[in-house]
Amino acid sequence: MRRKLAELAHARAGDKGDTLTLSLFALREDDYPLLVARVTPEAVKRHLAHVVHGEVRRYELPNLHALQFVCERALDTGVTTSLALDPHGKSLSYALLELPIDD
Repeated sequence: MRRKLAELAHARAGDKGDTLTLSLFALREDDYPLLVARVTPEAVKRHLAHVVHGEVRRYELPNLHALQFVCERALDTGVTTSLALDPHGKSLSYALLELPIDD
């Protein structure tokens, strides 16, 4: 079965300069292992390739049933200096939730 990540997780985002942080929280504790297996740094980088041009690192927070991704070179030098339309991390957290997940 293929679902969108939004059916399995909630996302939050932050930005600092050109670095984007994306945090995913499993909606149900039972779905956390699926997130760990399917939402890899490679999958995030591929899904957000139009924006993320640097390394993507993943940190696992099993007690919170969460994953955090640190995405380098993602915000066109940062919110305050960019001429790009809405390069804020918030909008990219919603873009990540469109990621298709096969279970």
